[in-house]
Amino acid sequence: MSTPQPEPPFAATRKALAEALAQIDGLLPGSVVVRLMRCGKSNCACKADSPTLHGPYTQWTRTVRGKTVTKILTDEQRARYQPWFDNNRRLKDLIAKLETVSLQAIQTADELATQRSTPVRKTPKPQT
Repeated sequence: MSTPQPEPPFAATRKALAEALAQIDGLLPGSVVVRLMRCGKSNCACKADSPTLHGPYTQWTRTVRGKTVTKILTDEQRARYQPWFDNNRRLKDLIAKLETVSLQAIQTADELATQRSTPVRKTPKPQT
């Protein structure tokens, strides 16, 4: 009978993170912000000393081929897309955790390998 091999360091944590990644079905990149804005009309109420700004407007901003793209979302669109915006944030968080655990795993594995390969030396007794 062979002895069971020890599980690699942090394997269970990495497996759990990979399973969580597999649960993400769709995502949308970028940022969603709600803004109140001024218009370009010189005599509009948004230009007054105590301005009445236009909006609120929900803006989705992302980068496409190096250019910033902004889209105004309706309340219905924001509600429909929100789970995918949340998934994008969750994906980034899971990836960061997986990177951290993987780095800890290789550090632990390297330390264990060093301990196994370094022979234990007995210090010689001083001669009298």
